[in-house]
Amino acid sequence: MRYTRLWISLGIVFIVSFAILGYYGGRLVYTEPPVPKQVVTTDGTVLFTKEDIQTGQNVWQSIGGQELGSIWGHGAYVAPDWTADWLHRESMWLLNTWAMKDQGKKYSSLNDETKAALRERLKKEIRKNTYNEESKEIVISPLRAEAIKNIGQYYISLFSDDPALDKLRDTYAMPKNVIKDPARLKSFVSFIWWATWSTETNRPGDQVTYTNNFPNETLIDNKPTGEMVIWSVISFVLLLGGIGGLAWYYASQKHEESEGEESYPERDPLLALSPTPSMKATQKYFWVVAALWIVQVGLGAITGHYQVEGNSFYGLPIADWIPYAVTRSWHTQLGIFWIATAWLATGLFIAPAVSGHEPKFQRLGVNILFVCLLIIVVGSLFGQWLATRQQMNLTTNFWFGHQGYEYTDIGRFWQIFLTIGLFLWLFLLTRAIWPAFKNLKESRHLLALFLLASTAIPVFYIPGLMWGQHSNLAMAEYWRWWVVHLWVEGFFEVFATVVMAFLFTRMGLLGIRTATSSVLFSTIIFLFGGIIGTFHHLYFSGTPTGVLAFGATFSALEVVPLVFIGFEAYENLTRSRARKWVSEYKWPIYFFMAVSFWNLVGAGLFGFFINPPISLYYMQGLNTTPVHAHTALFGVYGMLGMGLMLFCLRGLTVKRGWKTGSLKFAFWAINIGLALMVLISLLPIGLMQTWASVQHGMWYARSAAFMSRDIVHFFVWMRIVGDTIFAIGALALVWFIIGLKTGWSVTDKRLDYAETEAKKV
Repeated sequence: MRYTRLWISLGIVFIVSFAILGYYGGRLVYTEPPVPKQVVTTDGTVLFTKEDIQTGQNVWQSIGGQELGSIWGHGAYVAPDWTADWLHRESMWLLNTWAMKDQGKKYSSLNDETKAALRERLKKEIRKNTYNEESKEIVISPLRAEAIKNIGQYYISLFSDDPALDKLRDTYAMPKNVIKDPARLKSFVSFIWWATWSTETNRPGDQVTYTNNFPNETLIDNKPTGEMVIWSVISFVLLLGGIGGLAWYYASQKHEESEGEESYPERDPLLALSPTPSMKATQKYFWVVAALWIVQVGLGAITGHYQVEGNSFYGLPIADWIPYAVTRSWHTQLGIFWIATAWLATGLFIAPAVSGHEPKFQRLGVNILFVCLLIIVVGSLFGQWLATRQQMNLTTNFWFGHQGYEYTDIGRFWQIFLTIGLFLWLFLLTRAIWPAFKNLKESRHLLALFLLASTAIPVFYIPGLMWGQHSNLAMAEYWRWWVVHLWVEGFFEVFATVVMAFLFTRMGLLGIRTATSSVLFSTIIFLFGGIIGTFHHLYFSGTPTGVLAFGATFSALEVVPLVFIGFEAYENLTRSRARKWVSEYKWPIYFFMAVSFWNLVGAGLFGFFINPPISLYYMQGLNTTPVHAHTALFGVYGMLGMGLMLFCLRGLTVKRGWKTGSLKFAFWAINIGLALMVLISLLPIGLMQTWASVQHGMWYARSAAFMSRDIVHFFVWMRIVGDTIFAIGALALVWFIIGLKTGWSVTDKRLDYAETEAKKV
């Protein structure tokens, strides 16, 4: 069989890739920064206990966690990276204390030789690992304990209501009394100190910190390691080699397919079929998709505006009701919700259309799943809002409130509920498509791929349940990136690729053999780099240095198939012109072409721009990250969700033509708006921050002093140009979708079917 080698190759990629991913996950238990039983001074004074640090981590999660500033470079971009901030403040406090004691001057007033001597003293004080493996204690000097007390008081004042820090809080988009309980404040300080200790303390028997010297801080000689440079160079070479190899493959396969598969049907075989009851029931999913997307766009505008007007929105004190941590939580989470909903609805729509079978009670199952999804969306978002108001105890917060981990913010109860919902979706989809294995024998391999990709969606959300309330932050980060990278960036793309192949084969625009071979090959190439490429998110999260090597090389290979994505765009354009009837699908296909463009630019170019270790070392946590996030997450998966949604809506309005004026405007406005948002705002800010990070350190690139500069505010305000165009395009698309129901988006024209009478599948 011509597919045997491809299936074997896919199996090998799965086994080897997950073996490597699992091995380093097991190693993480031994390399993660330890949470000590207690932190004590050399004279026996206890500063923090393990319970204090773990409680502080839960407090941090309850206020939004990574949605308010960042830890180890992961999180939001307006407030500082708290570990870089604490590290610099503590270092300067110690240097100034020694300088005043020894020289009677501040550190900044000393000559270079004296400064150098004090920095060496600082390195010995801070970088030496004083964790005792037997007693499980970290032992520090009384002077360092005094520094912790001093910096800790600053954090207590910042996160409470000290009027002296009102202006700074406004710059950070933080309302007063982010943490109301004094006991919680004390625990919070202990967690921030421990997270910072991980960045400044050498691993046992090594000369690099637990976070591989991240963030960069010249005062303690936190700088890139040799491994970062070497593996970054190797990744560049592998990228070029991979591109060359794939180019050779494409050239060798150019004329392989038979000419018979280029014959397109004269009439539309898809619109000849009347939607079944369960297929019709998916329409409300797409209404919810449109509603959630509009809300997300609005929240994005508010979140971006917080960066220039603090806790107000054009004078309105909205931080009293929905502070930055909430709007950003909702903005990121809604992006996952509406894209996932569009794709789930597409699966439920496609399955009966492909198999020609409507299982008993299928419509009921689709409706039950819809209600479950609504409950999860509303319940989880409300829980996040309530959590940030500090009105839950910490255990309740873990289950129903805010987990504080970006893109996986929802409480554990809602995660479990969503997992059950995803398996219900898989059950509904499988029972609907299963008869196709008997009826469409020539499509079995493509059907198997479809079920494999569909199964991966609920299965690879399960890693989001693998950390507990008190798990080490490094372990939580490891599993979180399984969800963000493998679930969102990985298997969703495989699922979408298979679904698009199904659509084109069902319409007769793509031969089954061509589709099966192409999808299998694309999946192998993508997952070969994509699975192990997860490591590029984990360079500085307490992982062993081997993660640098695998992450650098395989994240470079992730880019290789994206370089040739233009071929896919060209093929989609060719299909859109294949027959006159295909013009009814013009705009869904154009959205697929946009996916190809943003896959190359957003996931490929902007992704590789920040992914090599030496790049990410200076760029992690800067505005270069949302450049990649917006163009890859929305540009690829958002556009894909829209294209799939429009394909399904085309099938749900089979008897009427479309008035596509607003749809055309929406397509161009959304794409132009996204490009302008990135090119005239996020990217310039990110590049300026990168320069500041290289020259002065991460602490400065994220500081209020830098982010409050007029030039930075100018580029933040420039974002309104792209945002406005984008938002108008979003409204136009929603207007069009509403019009499909009300009638203003459809014509009285009867479409030309493939058969004289529509039949039910």
